[in-house]
Amino acid sequence: MEVEQTALPGIGLRHEFTTRSGRRIGIVSHRTGRRDLVIYDPTDPDRACETVKLNDEEADALCELLGAPRIVQRLNALHREVEGLVSLQLPILPGTPYDGRPMGDARVRTRTGASVVAVVRAGQVFASPGPDFVFADGDVVVVVGSPESTASVADILTNG
Repeated sequence: MEVEQTALPGIGLRHEFTTRSGRRIGIVSHRTGRRDLVIYDPTDPDRACETVKLNDEEADALCELLGAPRIVQRLNALHREVEGLVSLQLPILPGTPYDGRPMGDARVRTRTGASVVAVVRAGQVFASPGPDFVFADGDVVVVVGSPESTASVADILTNG
């Protein structure tokens, strides 16, 4: 699926795509932080037939409903294609060694060979987080690797 990105001077950024059924959908991310979900008229792709203004909390809820489960579905499909590949969803709990510390401190890839492919925080998905990404209580770390390497990551994030 192709997502088109358009800069809107003085407003922000618009992302649009066309669904398989031919409907055009867009998200306008305003500089103020507000987001608009836009459904375009099927007979005139330049005319919005519906616009839903979303505050941060509403945008986060929509992302949670659409985003996190979709990543897990994609990983599960990948597991069926690649023998020996597994993924784990590991929570960062309060008081565990990496709560409040950068991901790079855990040296997950170096120590285990597994990869952190995403972190889900309050419904927002951070795909491929870098070593400066700071873990927080409540994060769910999505790890991919062999059964042994992902188990080792669980041990590292729990025990240090």
